[in-house]
Amino acid sequence: MTSDALNQPGTPLTGALPGFTAPSFISAPRRAVTSAWRKTLDSDWPRRYRLRLLASDSAVVIASVASAALVPLTPAGGNTASTLAEWAIPLLVAVSWVIALSAHRTRDVRIIGSGLAEYKRIVGSSALTFGLLAIAFQALDIHRARGFFVAVLLLGLSGLLVERRIWRSWLARRRAAGEYLSSAIVVGSPRDVEYVIEQIQRNPDAGYRVDGAAVDTITPPGSSAAHNIEVHSQRVLIVAGLDDVALAARTMDVDAVVVAGQPNSDERFIKELAWQLEGTRAELVLASRLADVAGPRIHFRPVEGLPLVHVELPQYEGGKHYAKRIFDATVAAIAITLLLPLFLAIAIVIRRDSAGPVLFSQQRVGRNGESFRMFKYRSMVVDAEQKLDELRGANEGSGALFKLRNDPRVTRVGRVLRKFSLDELPQLWNVLVGDMSLVGPRPPLQSEVEEYERHVRRRLFIKPGLTGMWQVNGRSDLDWEESVRLDLYYVENWSLTGDLLILWRTARVVLNGSGAY
Repeated sequence: MTSDALNQPGTPLTGALPGFTAPSFISAPRRAVTSAWRKTLDSDWPRRYRLRLLASDSAVVIASVASAALVPLTPAGGNTASTLAEWAIPLLVAVSWVIALSAHRTRDVRIIGSGLAEYKRIVGSSALTFGLLAIAFQALDIHRARGFFVAVLLLGLSGLLVERRIWRSWLARRRAAGEYLSSAIVVGSPRDVEYVIEQIQRNPDAGYRVDGAAVDTITPPGSSAAHNIEVHSQRVLIVAGLDDVALAARTMDVDAVVVAGQPNSDERFIKELAWQLEGTRAELVLASRLADVAGPRIHFRPVEGLPLVHVELPQYEGGKHYAKRIFDATVAAIAITLLLPLFLAIAIVIRRDSAGPVLFSQQRVGRNGESFRMFKYRSMVVDAEQKLDELRGANEGSGALFKLRNDPRVTRVGRVLRKFSLDELPQLWNVLVGDMSLVGPRPPLQSEVEEYERHVRRRLFIKPGLTGMWQVNGRSDLDWEESVRLDLYYVENWSLTGDLLILWRTARVVLNGSGAY
């Protein structure tokens, strides 16, 4: 069938299920839309990206094996066996490792670019490879390969993680520019579709570009608005009703069909859609209604005919929190010791810049509503709090937050300190004594807490943080609702691994100096 024929209303697609025809209300603009899709769609990017990862993975493995091969490898036996081991063992390790990385699908397009799954698979495949090789070498009585094993594992695994992090940063920049994205149709009610599109827009790391929507209620053609869903500045064309999703996916040749919630009352809809998508290259993605629940709290338990999804409830006591406290105290003590010269230098600059004390202290609300005195380097004039009432009319913040981009109370040195968050360094003492944590929600004022709605008070279930998700997702550029959402997400889903990632991202954000005032 020709492409012109496909543009005709009511024309069934070759290979489509019986009864599936092109909706007449989208057939007129279809030729122009299809042309735009073909110009922007690059369906070959996953293969090219995986080849790049394969090449760089292999280079890291070979380099680490070559470096670690300087460790002597002499098994029990004569010179011939020794010479053979010097060549065979490094070669076996390198080949086995590269194969394992592929076998464990560490380059799967569904895990690259975001989340921890990519790193977990690299660590898991590496551990399994070296475990099996260690057993084999023990059986062959090659004892002196232990030093080589330790060296190559440390070098190689560190190199692989760093290499993947570099590639991930590169991919994030490309995706932010609209490249290296998988095309998708979002299916569901207009409200659910809008929500999913908004989240995809907000998170380019998800790796999707929404090229169309299929909704359960199609307004008869009468205005152009009936054919579009507008989310912020993006206008997404409604390409089908629920009965025509598979047809639209096939004709548009999309990479994914994202189902937002349960589109209608038919419990067989998703199952039948999966059948209809067979033979296309589109994968079926279900957008969970479990809003703000992180992956580690979700567990799938397959029961025949009834796949169950278990959601762990948040825990605010126990071993994880003790481990977090030990981690906080240890890192804070080390940081205070190492940064002592910087503390003194900042103190001298503040005293020379303006009159007043070096430190500023303020009562803040901590865990379970308990007050504590938080310390900062002074970045404002001495009578800043007395001048606050004069500036409330110019408040640029929302909710309980007061924000003013060009606050006249901030000193010259204070602007520099705030830009790079250096004014927050004294809070390491609050972390050390246990009032705060390295990572957590923003420490609020008592006046802010008094304005909290009931659900917002959940921010007080754990200790406030020196940094947090608010710090790495916009800092002062965030509005009140988004700040609350991020804090509540962290409260219910935090982990030590996640804390390490936030600390790493904080360093990058602070050096960039964006979003701070």
